Amino acid sequence: MNVVIDTNIFVSSFFGGKPREIIRLWQNQRITLCLSKDIIDEYMEVLGRLELDKVILAELMELFARGFNILFTRKTPSLRVVENDPDDDKFIECAEALKSEFIITGGKELLAVREYRGIKILSPSIFLELFRQKT
Repeated sequence: MNVVIDTNIFVSSFFGGKPREIIRLWQNQRITLCLSKDIIDEYMEVLGRLELDKVILAELMELFARGFNILFTRKTPSLRVVENDPDDDKFIECAEALKSEFIITGGKELLAVREYRGIKILSPSIFLELFRQKT
């Protein structure tokens, strides 16, 4: 199952809850994380502003560098889908380029899109519910 994870979910995973459950699915190779350069740049920029444990950040960078259970694209289409937050288009662009099934987000503007060309845009709770039904 290929998924794009919005930065708000990725960062929230460091604090527990459903976002952490989603990241554990990736770490346990139950879902494949889809990334683009723009998404990784945003992850690192936001995580760098937080005062997180440097060891955890280094481990994360190592997983990214090794391509651990990751699909990566350098080329994404240029889309304009999220009208009120065009910065979120990068998640749809990545999902489209890598044929992801899902985008997981907590962002209301991205959630409002709901679906784009068969890519479902879901909250962590709804995604986990759907994941449990499929497995």
